[in-house]
Amino acid sequence: MSRDNTLFDLTGKVAIVTGGNGGLGLGMALGLALAGANVVVAGRDTAKTDQAVQQIKALDVDALGITVDVSQEADVGRMVSQCVETLGSVDILVNNAGISVRTQPQDLSADDWDRVVDINLKSVFLASKAAHPHMKAQGGGKIINIGSMFSLFGSDWVSPYSASKGGVVQLTKSLAVAWAQDNIQVNAILPGWFMTGLTESIPQRDPARYALINQRIPAERWGNPEELQGPVVFLAGSGSDYVTGAALTVDGGYSVK
Repeated sequence: MSRDNTLFDLTGKVAIVTGGNGGLGLGMALGLALAGANVVVAGRDTAKTDQAVQQIKALDVDALGITVDVSQEADVGRMVSQCVETLGSVDILVNNAGISVRTQPQDLSADDWDRVVDINLKSVFLASKAAHPHMKAQGGGKIINIGSMFSLFGSDWVSPYSASKGGVVQLTKSLAVAWAQDNIQVNAILPGWFMTGLTESIPQRDPARYALINQRIPAERWGNPEELQGPVVFLAGSGSDYVTGAALTVDGGYSVK
């Protein structure tokens, strides 16, 4: 038996990463590029997106930045169409864009609830729906939805975030069932505590909370965005062709303790 070096080789594939201009999204976009994929970075901040595109192009792949509001169907449709027109296909879709509002549920406004659910959950549906006909026509594709450890747990301070990320897992399972016949694998990654621009202030701002979190993590540390590169490349490549509807936790053991 000869060695198969193609399981994690994404050369020539085209990936869209929403929210790919920073944090976990940028970490995953760089990982896909390192595996050979051409990458579309979709985000709301044009300047940050342009910077991310330059980082990706430095890895000798094509990259395209698109400014998009992922909660708007027309914007999402334009994003996918522009990807196909410019780079030729959409083989991989990483639905990563997300926001949170930190407040107790009794103090949460309906507008804030809608905003979080629209970005975190509705966008996953919109982008997946827009990518589906292209993936089906080309014989298959990979959709990777980014959930959270709060897909598994409730939270008193981020209830719309937790609800939306729980919905991401159930939507992942539903799309996996619906589109298996089209050779489209749909899976989720559930990150735990990672050091990003959104969380890096916690150790100084709330040291007691930081200490409690660390006590819960068997690995005794927080993750770095680069540590999502292996999982996303696995789910984007042919090594996961018989994996669909799965939710992969990447949390240093947080969810099992």
